[in-house]
Amino acid sequence: MPLRVSTIAFLNPAPLLYNFEHEPTATLLREHYHVHYTSPAVCAAELHSGSADLGLIPIAALTPSLAVVPGCTIASRDEVRSILLLVKNPSGLPVSKALERVKTVAADNASRSSAAYTQILFQHFHHTHPKFLNLPADPTAMLAAADAALLIGDPALLARERHAAIEAAAGAPLLWLDVAHLWRQLTGLPWVAAVWALRPDSLSPAGLSPQQLIDDLTASRDAGLAHTEQLVEEWTPRLAISPETIRTYLRHNIHYTLDPDCLRAIELFRTLAARIGLLPPLTVQTLEAFA
Repeated sequence: MPLRVSTIAFLNPAPLLYNFEHEPTATLLREHYHVHYTSPAVCAAELHSGSADLGLIPIAALTPSLAVVPGCTIASRDEVRSILLLVKNPSGLPVSKALERVKTVAADNASRSSAAYTQILFQHFHHTHPKFLNLPADPTAMLAAADAALLIGDPALLARERHAAIEAAAGAPLLWLDVAHLWRQLTGLPWVAAVWALRPDSLSPAGLSPQQLIDDLTASRDAGLAHTEQLVEEWTPRLAISPETIRTYLRHNIHYTLDPDCLRAIELFRTLAARIGLLPPLTVQTLEAFA
């Protein structure tokens, strides 16, 4: 019975999935894995419900019953570009003062983690409590309805390409804030979006050992990072973004290795989210702990 894998239909996991999407490895991996694509929030829902066994899920969706698979992540050591907070700033205030005046935030609800990072930014670091509104990822409509707009993933990258048009439609100067960069400034740690999480009892029916799963996912990531230029060619027709932007994003903005700093960042994120009542605290349990 192949492991049912739920993953994200965005640009940023493309290197992680390289071997699953390209021959000769794709055919071999299909013996043990069945992959399908959806949004980050749905990845998590499928894993929690048992309709998926392995998911690339937001760190806000981790629970004690899920094992974090070592090796791979979607993170950033500084600017990520794909978590974008647009803030109306008609008075030209400094960032901290402009954030303190925000009363409403229109949020793309595709990822709980991105919304939680932003709520931590406001509540823990700036001691304000804006209201969050769930709206589709259309920055013009979002800014018409709220003081700020949170965009994630491909819509955030596309918004950066439309900078002038969005500024004009907003009718006021905007701050273009990279949430990962703000997190790094405030904590000194990487921003972590997602990890591979597993229902541990699903490995045996798929004929996989913990080490084989780790090896397969790590080998796929390494192959993807070695073939960045091929991924740029494949993704350029899919997004209205320049090849150079895609290249820089995959090579420099995203960090794909789940290192000790990333694990510390996950636990700090969950601690701060618990402190403001968003999520329960969590001690990260890696797959080795369940073996």
